[in-house]
Amino acid sequence: MKNTVRTFVAVEIDSAIRSQIGCLIELLCDSGADVKWVDPKNQHLTLKFLGDVASGEIPRVCEMVQQAATGVKPFELEIRGAGAFPNASRLRTLWLGSGQGEEEMIDLQGRIDKQLGKLSFRPDRRRFHPHLTIGRVRRGGPGLAELAKMLAAEADFAAGTIKVNKVLVFSSQLQRDGPIYEVLATARLSGK
Repeated sequence: MKNTVRTFVAVEIDSAIRSQIGCLIELLCDSGADVKWVDPKNQHLTLKFLGDVASGEIPRVCEMVQQAATGVKPFELEIRGAGAFPNASRLRTLWLGSGQGEEEMIDLQGRIDKQLGKLSFRPDRRRFHPHLTIGRVRRGGPGLAELAKMLAAEADFAAGTIKVNKVLVFSSQLQRDGPIYEVLATARLSGK
């Protein structure tokens, strides 16, 4: 039996947003760039990546996430705007950002970060930017310039709005064909 579980905390997106992301990925594939696209069924908004967590600590992690969610009022989050990290001239990670609801999402992530800090998980050093990773550039090539142009044209891409009313703790098993995610716990937002 494995003594650790690769774990992260995230917000799921709905099928309508997944469909929009699938359409955008299809469009961006025409650039010819060498990109490993994230399967839309695996799309989520990561709030905190914990890495390998001791199996015995998982219940405490779930408890801390629930405590963070308690007192947070459900909110709407707009998924919009295509871009790349580290920047538009050096494409590595392709993403969709957020609009309305972004500050609420940042607050939620901060609460989770603070609660998990009680279990010795280090807080994130960088400011949290809510985003969905849609692809990772594998290597340079002639298609990158075209991909950069296409991303710039989709800077205002609107995927839709989701209702954020729960946070999930996931396990992640890395496989050759892509990761397999399993929900370990659900923490409902219960603020008034």
